[in-house]
Amino acid sequence: MSIAYTITASEPVNQQIYRFLRQDIVTCAIPPGSLLSEKEVSARFNVSRQPVREAFIKLAEAGLVQVLPQRGTFVRKISAQRVADGRFIREAVEVAVVRRAATEASAASLARLEHNLQLQKMAAARHDSQAFLLLDDEFHLIIAQSIQCELAWQTIENIKAAMDRVRFLTLSKVSPPDILIEQHYEIYEALVAKDVAGAERALRHHLQEMIFSITPIAEQNSEWFEQP
Repeated sequence: MSIAYTITASEPVNQQIYRFLRQDIVTCAIPPGSLLSEKEVSARFNVSRQPVREAFIKLAEAGLVQVLPQRGTFVRKISAQRVADGRFIREAVEVAVVRRAATEASAASLARLEHNLQLQKMAAARHDSQAFLLLDDEFHLIIAQSIQCELAWQTIENIKAAMDRVRFLTLSKVSPPDILIEQHYEIYEALVAKDVAGAERALRHHLQEMIFSITPIAEQNSEWFEQP
């Protein structure tokens, strides 16, 4: 079930609705294959249809929904190929980032990473999957910020929506948080040691987790995946 969100005046309404719906789709609170109604979403957030329509366009650009003429807007089923493509692009970008971070990250950036890791352990201990995934993303964002290249993470964010759904589904059984936290520590320790090769190796190992997890997840949730 989707959670309650509050629209604020801090940013454009369409961006907030996009973010809220993206969160619900990524966590499968709105399951793959579901019909999204402009009218129902407008009523849910108590807004006009225009910002909802704009949010739907952004969701379509992210590959999360599909507009079918005369039928409506549907949440896309998960594409294993899109997940693989997104992981490939993400690895190419993040390897370049982490190699630079191994020589350029400041003590302050490393301290932020260490604090983030502590918060990850706390989220895992209370079985808060949504909080853990947000902290996971923040961990990678901090690395990009450590070399003053936040745009690298923004680029990844735009192509990893399909990956995020698989990430959420794997947390309970296939790739539990404890394993991911251990992998994050390997990256962090390589950055602290200024070990460029070690940081790249740890990051590649971490991102390749997706390769091994998608097959069992697709088998367990076949109705949510596109069939080849």
